[in-house]
Amino acid sequence: MKAGARPAAGGPSRLCRVYRRFLRLLLCVAVSLGVSRTFAAAPSMPADPARAGTVTRGVAGPIAPMQPAALLTFTAQEREAIARHGPWPPPREDDPGNAIGRHPQAVALGQALFFDAGLSPAGRVSCASCHVPQLAFTDGRARAVGLETVDRHAPGLWNAVGERWHGWGGASDSLWSQALRALLDPREMGSSAAHVQAHLAHNPSLACRAGQLRGLAHAQARSEGPADEVDLVLAGKALAAFVATLQSPRTPFDDFRDALQRGDRLGAARYPLAAQRGLRLFIGRGQCTLCHGGPRFSNGEFADTGLPFFVRPGVVDGGRHAGIESLRASPYHLLSRWADVRDSDETTKTRHVWLQPRNFGEFKVPSLRHVAHTAPYMHDGQLATLAEVIRHYSELNEERLHADGDRILRPLALTALEAADLEAFLRSLGGSRPPVWRPSTPPACR
Repeated sequence: MKAGARPAAGGPSRLCRVYRRFLRLLLCVAVSLGVSRTFAAAPSMPADPARAGTVTRGVAGPIAPMQPAALLTFTAQEREAIARHGPWPPPREDDPGNAIGRHPQAVALGQALFFDAGLSPAGRVSCASCHVPQLAFTDGRARAVGLETVDRHAPGLWNAVGERWHGWGGASDSLWSQALRALLDPREMGSSAAHVQAHLAHNPSLACRAGQLRGLAHAQARSEGPADEVDLVLAGKALAAFVATLQSPRTPFDDFRDALQRGDRLGAARYPLAAQRGLRLFIGRGQCTLCHGGPRFSNGEFADTGLPFFVRPGVVDGGRHAGIESLRASPYHLLSRWADVRDSDETTKTRHVWLQPRNFGEFKVPSLRHVAHTAPYMHDGQLATLAEVIRHYSELNEERLHADGDRILRPLALTALEAADLEAFLRSLGGSRPPVWRPSTPPACR
C-alpha cells in the first residue's frame, strides 16, 4: 500500500481495533473476578487493622479512614461476654402485682390516659409531657417539667417493664406504683383519687373500659377501699399495661452479637470496626459490664458514679436512700393490699430491701439501649452528651466516691481514639433515629 493511502473499509486496521477492544474487555473481567475471589477467600483482618491506617481530623473530631469489612479476633472469653448481652428481644415480662397488665382493654385505657392532660386537674400536663414518643419517651431536658420543674431527668420508657425498680431512687417496685407516684406528685401531675374517678366517669369511652376492668384487679382492696381510690389504682395499672408494651427494636449490636454466635464471619464483619473496638473496651478493661450487663445493659440496681448530687445549694438529692424511705412510706407497693400478688417471689425484693448509709448519692443504673437518643444524661441531666459521659469515667475523681461503697470504678484514662471507639459502640446500641412508636388501634368497648 502506498504511503498516505487509506485502508479499505473493513480491512486489517478495523479488525485490529475490534481485537484490542475485545482484549480490554477480557482484562477487565479477569481483574474483577480476581478481586472478588480475593475478598471472598481472605481470612479475617488482624486484631486491629484500622490502627494501621492514618487518621484525619475534621470539624467533628477524629474520623477513621474507609476500611473494608473486617472482624476483630475476639477470644472465647470475649465472645462469651458478648453473648450475655442477648438475645434480643427477650420474652416480655409482667408488671408484678398487676393482674390486668396484659388485658387488651387495660392497654387501650392506658394508652388513652397516657396522652390525656385531663388526668391532671390543671389540664395542661400528661404523662407524654415528660415522656415524648418522638424523643425515645424522654423530653430532652436536663430536669423534667410537669406542673413545676422537678429535681431529676425524665428517664426513657422503652423496655421499662423489665426493670427491677423504678425511678432514679427506686421509690417504686412496679410500673403501676410508679405511675401513681407521678399522678399524685404535686410537682408533676398534681392529681387525686377523686379527680381521677370523676375524669374516668365523665368520658364514656374511658368509663366503658374502666367498667370492664374493675372486677379483675385488687379484689381484696375493692371490698375494703374507697371507690375513688379503686379507680385511682386502676388508672395506674392501666398506664402500666400500656407502658409494658413498649419494647424497643433490634439494633446493629444485636445483629453483630447474633452473627458472632452462629459463626457468621461475613455478617459479623458488617459491624463497624470502631464499634467492635469500643465493645472490646466495654467488656474488658472498662469493666462497664459490672453495672451495664445483660440484654438490657443494666443490672437493675444502684450505684455511686462520683458525680455531685446537689439539687440546689444546700439541698442534697438522697438518691437510693430517699427512694427506699419513699417506698416504705407509700400505700402502693407490692406488700400493700392493692397488689395482685400471685406468689411470694414477687414480693421478695420489697420485703428484704433495707437502708444503708452508702445509699446516699446512689442512683439507678439505666439501660444503655438507645442511649444516644436520651440525652442529657445522669439522674439530673448534668452531662449533656455521650462524649461528656465518657470523659467523666475516663477522668473519674475517686475522692468523690463513697468510702464504704463497692469502689468498682476506676479512672479509665482513655486515649482520644479509645473514647471515640467507646462512643461508636454506645451509638450502635440504637439506630440512627429513636425507635418509632405507633399507637395501636384499641378494641371496641361495649
